Amino acid sequence: MNALFDGVGALLDVSVLLYMLIGLALGFLVGAFPGITATMAVALAAGFTMTLEPVQGLAVLLTIYVAANFGDRVPAILVNTPGTPASIATTLDGYPMAKQGRAGLALTISAIVSAIGILASLVLFAVAAVPVASFARDYFKSPELFALVVFGIAIMIGISSKSMLKGILAGLLGLMLGTVGTYAATADQRFTFGVLELVEGFNFIAVIIGLFGIAELFDQLLTHAPSKVRPISSLGRWWPNRAEMRQTRRALAVSGGVGLGVGLVPAAGGDIAGLIGWERARKVSKNPDQFGKGSIEGITASDTASSATLGGSLTTTMALGIPGDSVMAVMIGSMIIWGITPGPTLFSQRPDLVVSITGIMLIATVFALALSLVRMRGMVKLLDVPRPYLWSGILVFCIIGTYATSNSLSTVITMLVFGVIGLLLKRLSVPAGPVVLGLLLGPLAEENLSRTLAILPTRPFFEVVSPIAIALLILAVLSIVVPVIRKARTGTKGSFADSILDDATVADIEEKHRVFDAMPDPKTGIVRTYEGDEVPSPRRTNKEKKK
Repeated sequence: MNALFDGVGALLDVSVLLYMLIGLALGFLVGAFPGITATMAVALAAGFTMTLEPVQGLAVLLTIYVAANFGDRVPAILVNTPGTPASIATTLDGYPMAKQGRAGLALTISAIVSAIGILASLVLFAVAAVPVASFARDYFKSPELFALVVFGIAIMIGISSKSMLKGILAGLLGLMLGTVGTYAATADQRFTFGVLELVEGFNFIAVIIGLFGIAELFDQLLTHAPSKVRPISSLGRWWPNRAEMRQTRRALAVSGGVGLGVGLVPAAGGDIAGLIGWERARKVSKNPDQFGKGSIEGITASDTASSATLGGSLTTTMALGIPGDSVMAVMIGSMIIWGITPGPTLFSQRPDLVVSITGIMLIATVFALALSLVRMRGMVKLLDVPRPYLWSGILVFCIIGTYATSNSLSTVITMLVFGVIGLLLKRLSVPAGPVVLGLLLGPLAEENLSRTLAILPTRPFFEVVSPIAIALLILAVLSIVVPVIRKARTGTKGSFADSILDDATVADIEEKHRVFDAMPDPKTGIVRTYEGDEVPSPRRTNKEKKK
């Protein structure tokens, strides 16, 4: 009970509220600008939060994480471009609704169901985190912890890349980077090449800002092409009526369950959950033919499922020390710098912090929902901000944030080097997620493996290596082998959904979107094309001729 009062009491500090408001603004901005992911924003903010108290720093980072799940729906619905990967499925029905003059309704329903999904996931975290942590604390020794890390890295490799070989190479690269520095067991220096700055290994914040921030910035600079595509200008009414809210019930329940389950799988993010939830809801719907044409059930399913992953991701991160997604990987790195180690011991050593984390997520969700419902046209105008101004600001914050972590120019150089590496990885379609996970968890895996190998000669094998460790290692192998076998049997699919949706569904959605692309804006009568031109619709031309 003392932990509950201490955790809640920490949130009553005015400074925590102010930091949450900062995180709220940053999260919405991040979501509203396509191409800037929540991982990138949290990595940038992490450099500025190192000097804060843990609760204050977590207030910024977690609020960004939550708010980005609301802000990214704006470009997905109005421009047919996901603000972050988590809103990929939002475009399936959100954009058609906008082309029908129901953009405001789509934005409101998206905000409401996103809040419901996050709140449901927090209930899951509150119920499941303590039992999971207690089980891990009692039964997870060195062999099990090593197997758990291997399982987590294997899952991310299997999920994050279309090519299994590229995913494995990314994971191995991360593990290699994790060996640089001083080996804790013997105090020997490895792969430092006499460079003093490498004695403590690579600066984690510099690496993630480089891989997720600078790399994305460089990629956008090199691939940017001017476009005159404007957001949908006719937002229509904002509030759903009772009949429309009733339409959301079944999709809400089905996709919410999908999101909660997918969130518990390490490395499975909201993009995967959103697509799976959309597909499950379509199968149980009474009107499956309306999905992809502007269905309220469709947008409910996609946004509920993608948002409901947050609590599951938080559970695996805090209870097991295995990041649920790339944002949580950054979060773990920040907590370690603060002297806090996520995992089973966190719940026994810092239960008040767990309460504070839950409270921050809850308050951030309420704030984000309130802002989503009153933002109206203000958030839409953010899509018109010129990209050069955005890139300049990001670069400045990347440099300042990285420098602030160590007050050393070598850290900034490390960030820029990994930015170039990240760009090369992106161009080669090599995922950055396994690299970060290998760098973060590699030392933990190595430490537990060395302990296991030291014990094995003195005791029977099955007395040291439990069935839990063996089961985790088998699952790790299967998580890599099964996708390879499935891809070999079914053949490769297009980049859309990456085998989550079947070919017929993908083709049907693409055809529907081509139809909606040809429709004029319901307010201006302008046909939006993605080559950068705006063509007057035939209807408008005829009116002008009559004049």
